This record gives sequence, structure tokens and C-alpha cells, in this order.
Amino acid sequence: MDGLEIHKPVELGNRTIDELTMEEKVRFEHQRMHKIHKGHEKMHLEMVLILIVSLIIAQVLLIEWKRRHYRSYSIVTLLGMWLVPLGICLKHHWWRFIFIWLVFSCITGLIFRQAMQKPISPSIPRLVYKWFLLLYKLSYVLGIIGYLIMMATFFGLNLITKTKSEVWMDTAITFIFYGLYYGVLGRDISEICADKMALQIGYYSPQGIPTKNLDPNVCAICGNRLLVSTDEEGVIENTYQLSCQHVFHEFCIRGWCIVGKKQTCPYCKEKVDLKKMFSNPWEKPHMLFGQLLDWLRWLVAWQPVVLFIVQGINYILGLE
Repeated sequence: MDGLEIHKPVELGNRTIDELTMEEKVRFEHQRMHKIHKGHEKMHLEMVLILIVSLIIAQVLLIEWKRRHYRSYSIVTLLGMWLVPLGICLKHHWWRFIFIWLVFSCITGLIFRQAMQKPISPSIPRLVYKWFLLLYKLSYVLGIIGYLIMMATFFGLNLITKTKSEVWMDTAITFIFYGLYYGVLGRDISEICADKMALQIGYYSPQGIPTKNLDPNVCAICGNRLLVSTDEEGVIENTYQLSCQHVFHEFCIRGWCIVGKKQTCPYCKEKVDLKKMFSNPWEKPHMLFGQLLDWLRWLVAWQPVVLFIVQGINYILGLE
């Protein structure tokens, strides 16, 4: 019976579109679009082929751009990640995202400014790393919450509260989107901060040669004293030592390796063994989550641009 209702035409009669029920509006819009595009199968095939070819060409060009000019690719991608969603939300009047985006941009902008100042204060690197590490963990938690809500909807737990599944799914998608979006945006900005601070602190030059000596019992990232030794259990944080014998505060080296996507010693640039550092099995999903954020970058920053180009091609060719 429900299947027959879906395919049954909607007759307006003396009613207006605003007087239709939500289900009738959906069916009415569906049959209207069906009438408009009836007999356009060949045109639709051409549009699909244009979309597929454009996606392939765009992917190849982006890979080559990233391989040949990584710095410019990263900057343009970061700007796209930052501005494209804002433009879409302004168009659709999604004020909640715009408000959160403004708060995030203001705080991160202040942190970024502190990281860029010259000369840099010894306390700034630690502040920067802790902020981005907090942002990273928050995005991870939001993603997990969204995933759990989605799984609960699939199992029908929304019926306990007598809530429609659409409401729970919308909530889940919102949590996942915010977690992934701000996770990947903060990840990219933290990488820029990590590079700039390392140069300003003076531990290594772009050629990889250290320009300042490291004192004993001092963190090789922030330059502050180490409160506990590597074999002691810290109250607030522990002390890590790499295979090159350089030591760091826990928040500093975790921020450098995980958040800033660095796998070398900040002082001597020796390769960092992440598996040895993060032996706790609960830390492993964080590294997998970081790979997911890398994949999402293309989806948010570049796919809307590609779709806009495809729409332009279709408009020039007279395809609807």
C-alpha cells in the first residue's frame, strides 16, 4: 500500500503547494522534475560522463601539483578548507556553523599570531601545541559521538525516545561533520605553526643544520625545563626521550608528531619511531583518524570547486 502511495500522482485541485503535506510536497516535486527531464536520457548521460572525466582530470592535476609544489598546494588547500564551507553556509543561512566558525577563527587566529611573532617567547610553543592538541582531541570525540548516534539509529534506539530516525541521523551527521572539518582545518594550521616556530626558536635551519645548542634537562621544542625524568611518572605529563637521546615534554612532542604531522626530531631531524613512542593501544586509532582527516581535505576543499567547474561546462554546452 505504501509503495502505491509513493507512485500515486499528486493533484493540486483547488489547493496551493503550501497546503500540501510534507510527503505530498516531496512527491509533487519528484513528478515535476520527472516531467521536466523526460526524454533527456542522452543529455543526462553526457552530464555524467563530463562529471566523471572532470573528477579524474582534477585528481591527476591535484596530485601533480602536490608532488611538484607542495607548499603552494597546501596554502591554497587550507584557504579552500577555511573559506568554501563558509561561503556555502552564508548562501543557505546556516547561522550555527557561521557562529562556530567565527569563534574558531578568532581563537586560532590569535594562537597563529603568537606563533608567528619574532622573537618568539619560550612559553609560546607549548601554548600553541596544547591548543591544537585540544582541538584535535575535541574533533576526535565529536566524530566518535556522531558515529555512536548513527549506529544507535540503525539499531532503532531512537524509538525509545519516540524520536524520528531523521532527527537522530541529522544530529549524527552534524557531529561527524564538525569533528572532521575542524580536525582537518586545525591539523593544517598546526603544521604551519610547527614549521615557523622551529625556525624561529633556532634549533634548525631549512637546510637541517642546528643553529643553537640545547642545554641539558631542557625540552628541545619549547625550551623550558623538564620537571620529571624519562623514567618517572609525571603528575601532569611525562617526559619522552627519542632514539637520538633528545628529551621533550609530553604535550610538546605529541603535538609535534601527531598534530603537526612531524615524524622527525625537532632538534636534529632524526626519524621518530611513532610505534615505540605510542605503545598504548588506545593511541593507535588517533593515527588512523589522522589519515581520515587527510582524505577529507580533498572532499571539502576541492570537490565543491570541481562541481562548480562541471556546472559551468554544462551551462556552456547547454546541458541542464
